[in-house]
Amino acid sequence: MPKPVITKKSLQADMRYLKLLARNFPTISSVTTEIINLEAILHLPKPTEHFLADLHGENEAFQHVLRNASGNIRRKVKELFGNTLREKEIRDLCTLIYYPKQKLELVRSTDTDLSDFYQTTLNQLIAVCRNVSSKYTRSKVRKSLPEEFAYIIEELLHESSDDRNKQAYVGVIIQTIIGTGRAEGFVVAICELIQRLAIDQLHILGDIFDRGPGAHLIMDTLSSYHHWDIQWGNHDILWMGAAAGNPLCIASVLRLSLRYANTQTLEEGYAINLLPLATFAMETYDADACTTYLPKIEDPSRRPDEKRCRLLAQMHKAVSVIQFKLECAAYHAHPEWNMLDRALLEHIDFATGECLIGDRRYALCDTDFPTVDPQHPAMLTQGEEELMRSLCHSFRISQHLQQHVEQLLQHGSIYGIYNSNLLFHASVPMNADGTFRSVHFADEQLAGRELLDRIEQIVRQAYDPEAEAERREWARDFFWYLWCGPNSPFFDKSKMATFERYLIADKETHREEKGAYYTLRNDAAVCDMIMDSFGVRGKHRHIINGHVPVRAACGENPIKADGRLMVIDGGFAKAYHDTTGIAGYTLVYHSRGFQLVQHAPFTSTQEAILHGTDIQSTTQIVEMMGHRAMVNDTDKGAALREQIADLERLLVAYRKNLLSL
Repeated sequence: MPKPVITKKSLQADMRYLKLLARNFPTISSVTTEIINLEAILHLPKPTEHFLADLHGENEAFQHVLRNASGNIRRKVKELFGNTLREKEIRDLCTLIYYPKQKLELVRSTDTDLSDFYQTTLNQLIAVCRNVSSKYTRSKVRKSLPEEFAYIIEELLHESSDDRNKQAYVGVIIQTIIGTGRAEGFVVAICELIQRLAIDQLHILGDIFDRGPGAHLIMDTLSSYHHWDIQWGNHDILWMGAAAGNPLCIASVLRLSLRYANTQTLEEGYAINLLPLATFAMETYDADACTTYLPKIEDPSRRPDEKRCRLLAQMHKAVSVIQFKLECAAYHAHPEWNMLDRALLEHIDFATGECLIGDRRYALCDTDFPTVDPQHPAMLTQGEEELMRSLCHSFRISQHLQQHVEQLLQHGSIYGIYNSNLLFHASVPMNADGTFRSVHFADEQLAGRELLDRIEQIVRQAYDPEAEAERREWARDFFWYLWCGPNSPFFDKSKMATFERYLIADKETHREEKGAYYTLRNDAAVCDMIMDSFGVRGKHRHIINGHVPVRAACGENPIKADGRLMVIDGGFAKAYHDTTGIAGYTLVYHSRGFQLVQHAPFTSTQEAILHGTDIQSTTQIVEMMGHRAMVNDTDKGAALREQIADLERLLVAYRKNLLSL
């Protein structure tokens, strides 16, 4: 397509902007240099994107997948050395790249000729680093270099030992690194650089929190990661609501943590003081066996002793009863949610020990509620009120938690559109006929993209110090609806059957009917309609979701709607391994296409370091491009083309003497 003609009249209309642009590019030479630079970048291969979902606090597995780039680093090592290194040597080199400090410590204790090890290993690492850096400009690579070794690494990356004239030069650099005792630090630096350059952008499709013990550690890693985004999941929203001071969200965060005997994130990660809850629970439920509330232990290595289990069960019951009370109050305070039928504590007949749900009465599994007044079941006792004040204060003043929520707000959104891929955690509420469901709240009737955009505004409003106090409080309350409301895109089910699962044996009451989206997403025409409505364009466009574990063991395919939609929640959390038969999916999108990686359960970091064991992964080619994708084919390419067009206009303005040099 021919470029539009730049006229003097059009330039004069843009003169104010061109004068601002001229501050950064004050000469014809500086303008032409930047145009040449940007045009060159457009013709580099598309950088690699990495998609993960539903991490659920499994920090060790997350760290390993992040370090090995879902097998992308191993693939590059095999391409480089598959014909010259044995399988064990490839495995050892990969382990070194993933865990350089720990692996070097092991090497020091077993290898008798460290100088030879460093000589061989440094040459191999430089080759790998040169390969992963080849997609980027020198400028971008330079910005990624560790300051301590920046000059040396840059020299080695751009001087090939294959060149006879440079062999001695490269060789002397490596020998000098070893001779001056800097080899260990240099190896660590270049391994971490390989990890960084292997993936350009990390996409997290929600649910960092709950179940596993290391959500805070995952957030620590992400907070210093070079380029990442997150589409909030329902569990993230729950923790964001808790951090905002929503008592219901706080109660549910505590309940889930106690249900899975996981208090590390709360206590060690965020310094939440659980002593008031423990004291209240022991005093209130001292004579109660609390068998319904015994924690579920998925990982035997995390199993607490019997005394600890008993205390956790008491704390679990205490906070569960408080949650059921707070739910009743919230549903009465917000009739617009249409959830009064979920105020189930008020439907209990305490004389008979039965609960009325719909038009049927069900016997309760537990009828020992010493803090519940049958005449006013939703009323907190004085002790419960004091406890919740203490817990709310603890969440609000947790500096580490507030910092992490700030990161979620800064890097996150309810949905994202990147390089023709529409990313969101769970769903877009839909009707059975394939149209978007119109949802009424906050005096608005919204559907589809408009609904999601408005919900994101409300989430941010809860943290906006300039918002009116009343609006901020309403937004804070709304986190609970987002967690379990029928029309919430984070939930999209008929109900959250927490009360029934705890207190009613009949499993029919536990059923949570999924919204229409979860069936319709198998339909290619529906997926096309959704992408059209969100403005997703391109020949290779997709919807990518998490949230609902893919039951791979039962033959469920994560690729749906003729390849238009991919679900990458295969169950990172140990709680889902029996259900899914695997330990998660990740997705890699590089310049040649999409690869879906199916992971087996991760053993441990120690096992990986000692024996070079990797997560056993199966790679499925989802879609390969007809040609190698370049930066020009990406969102960044579109932005660069706009910059080039602006610079060309500035260049013409200089040459027509419309701007003084």
